[in-house]
Order: sequence, then structure tokens, then C-alpha cells
Amino acid sequence: MTPSQSSNTHLIMVPSYNTGILLEKTVKAILQFRQPVWVIIDGSTDQSELLLQALLVEFPDALKVIILPQNIGKGAAILHGIELAQQAGFTHVLTMDADLQHAPESIAEFMQLSQSYPEAMILGAPIFDASAPQLRVQGRKLSNIMAAFETLGAGIEDALFGMRLYPIAALIQVMRTTRWARRFDFEPEVAVRLAWQGVPVINLKTPVRYIDKNDGGVSQFRYLRDNTLLISMHLRLLSEFIVHLPKLITRKIQKIY
Repeated sequence: MTPSQSSNTHLIMVPSYNTGILLEKTVKAILQFRQPVWVIIDGSTDQSELLLQALLVEFPDALKVIILPQNIGKGAAILHGIELAQQAGFTHVLTMDADLQHAPESIAEFMQLSQSYPEAMILGAPIFDASAPQLRVQGRKLSNIMAAFETLGAGIEDALFGMRLYPIAALIQVMRTTRWARRFDFEPEVAVRLAWQGVPVINLKTPVRYIDKNDGGVSQFRYLRDNTLLISMHLRLLSEFIVHLPKLITRKIQKIY
């Protein structure tokens, strides 16, 4: 394992809601590769944040835990965190899920790309293994098609994957333009809105695994609730698409010529 690297411009943010024992395992694994790490406890009721106490002692300068008193949603939790991160002088954030799905081994590639292309959003493009539920794998294809249409083919390869690196200022700016993108709709909506603003898209192939329930695997995804949220989100984005269309066409033409 390579020694952990530190940065005063790029941090890793891990939003967590009732992820149980996997939270500690996830954070511990990330800390071995990159620091600093900020964990946003989004109103968890399982006391999983208590499992981080030993890591806070072991990594007092590298780990920060922010506890929100009630659950406000993944996107809202990340917005809360990046506003604090911007105040602390950070310019970029790599978001990772708290359930050990995302490979810490991929962190270095995200950071290297961001150093070379600081204006870009680096989007993880998932490489699924046999643990991935086919319903999830196939179901995301519609969101990917819609995101491609809504951005006129800006290059968003996967609209839903949560391991991503954003320029903080651009992310805050687009999130302040909408009262949505606060829950499961966060990833696809901000990717589309950032593309509308001209933020370049770079896709990075990234392994992902789904942890079995017997090993503590949890999922906050609810098929009816969250698919309904995604459908309404795409309808909203389509209603705004026409406003951005001239700008998107101009960029497309400039790319060709």
C-alpha cells in the first residue's frame, strides 16, 4: 500500500446515514490512501459515528466528523460540508459513499486528473462486478440516456455513480440555483447543471462492489420513492433544457470546428 498523501486544496467527503459498521471500515480504508477526510453524519440514528472515535484519536489532523442533528438528504449534507470546506480554503472535493462500495485505490487517479484539469468534474464510471444487482445496473441506463440528451452529449457516462471529484465553487454555485438536488437526485442533477454551466466532463473507469447484507451491507435506495424522484427530476430538467439549448449547440459547434 502506498503512503497516505495529504492536501490543503483537495479533500474527501463521505456523507453517511445509518451505514453501521461499514462506516468505520470505509473511513479507515480511505485514510490509508488520502487525507484529509471529512465525514458528514446526516442525522444517523444507528450511532455509527461512535465507531469513528478511535480513528479521530489516531488521525486528529486528518479526520473531521460533522454531525447533523437530523437527516436532510445526501445532497443537502454535501452542500453543508462543501460550504464549510470552502471557508477552510479547500477548492476541490472527492465524494465517496460510506458503505465500502467505492475503491480507495482509485483515489490517486481522481486526484491526479484534477491536478491536471482543475476546472473539470471527474466522474466515476462504474465497473460492476458480480455483486451488482442487475436491477440497479440496468435501471441506471435510462438516467444515463436522459442526462446525455439534457446536456446534448456533454459526455456524462454515468449520471448516478457517487464517487466524483468536483470543483467546490462551481458545485456550490449550481446547487444555489435550485432547491432540488438535495437527496437521491443529487448526482444526476448536479452533473447536468454543471455541464450546462460549461464545466468540462472527464470520466474515469472506477471499480464498484456491493456489500452483502451478511457483511453489514446496507442500502438507503428505495425503488418506488427514489425512481419517482428521478423521474420528476428529469421532467424538471427537460423543462429547463430549452433555455440552455442555444448555448449547448454553440459549444457543440465550437468543439467540431
